[in-house]
Amino acid sequence: MITVAVDAMGGDLGPEAVVEGVCTISREDAPIQVLLVGDGAVLTPLLETQRYDPTRLALAHASLHCSQNDKPKAFLDANPECSVLLASDLVARGEAQAVVSCGNTGALILAASQKFTRLPGIRRAALAAVHPTERVHGPHNDPFALMLDVGATLTATAEDLVGFAVMGSAYAQVISDTESPLVALLSNGGEAHKGTPAIVEAHARLLGHKGINFAGNVEGLDIPKGTVDVVVCEGFLGNVVLKMLEGVSEVVADIAKDAYARKFLWKMGLTMLSEGIRQIRTMTDWREYGGAPVLGFDHVVIKAHGRSNPQAIRNAVRVARKAVDRGLADKIREGMAYVIEAGDAPD
Repeated sequence: MITVAVDAMGGDLGPEAVVEGVCTISREDAPIQVLLVGDGAVLTPLLETQRYDPTRLALAHASLHCSQNDKPKAFLDANPECSVLLASDLVARGEAQAVVSCGNTGALILAASQKFTRLPGIRRAALAAVHPTERVHGPHNDPFALMLDVGATLTATAEDLVGFAVMGSAYAQVISDTESPLVALLSNGGEAHKGTPAIVEAHARLLGHKGINFAGNVEGLDIPKGTVDVVVCEGFLGNVVLKMLEGVSEVVADIAKDAYARKFLWKMGLTMLSEGIRQIRTMTDWREYGGAPVLGFDHVVIKAHGRSNPQAIRNAVRVARKAVDRGLADKIREGMAYVIEAGDAPD
């Protein structure tokens, strides 16, 4: 049985969605226990409206939480007993093995930085996320690939990019069951000399990494095609790309809705294309993916989408359990051991 600490506060849909999601988990066969962290005065009445297994779900009280409008560092410094810090502390103390939050992303990363230890050779943590692709990946034919960093960093050195590649490869192996994931650097050309100095240097280092199935550089057009399993980039660029991809399904839906209301022939055409449109919406539905991992720490950290509904919370908790059960941190340690041995790890 694996215990997951879930920060119930701070999501766009409120604690109601989180409570419903974890109550659903408690009734399922998966070997998961949940520590629900948040304001007891708010969460207790919500729990009373749900059906759940009390042996699989417990409440840990934290009266304050970091909202999306708060400045994470200032808030956490002033409120050391807030929900995201308590959830992370429960993991650090061994009362849980993973933390999940759909609240403020910066606060979650800072809380993990305060409570957990970075893995050997990892200088900076990375936020990873899946993105929809034309090509399927892994033995389960998943229609998405992994990209990192997508928001934990603004810039990245060559050493950071190598670490991101190791972490992304490990995550794809553990979660997607891809035995030898194809990993590439996002650049402005496929040639080894293309890109920033950090990308060029990381390219040279990854060519010699015997634990990474390195495919070289990919360009932006390769991302939706899914030519590789893991795309590595600095956080600023990754965040811009991810937000653009998230908007694809919404744009398609809006265009289709507008077209359907205009002309009979367009209605006929859209009816014929309805299955394809449905597939696009499914591919870009972040609720199915189970949240974005914050990689680089000695414990599992999952950032669920701010708009997470009960289904998304359920999937995020299940992904956290899977990452713990399959030894994600140990897999990253193995990958970084070669980097350290080669002398490529940062001080």
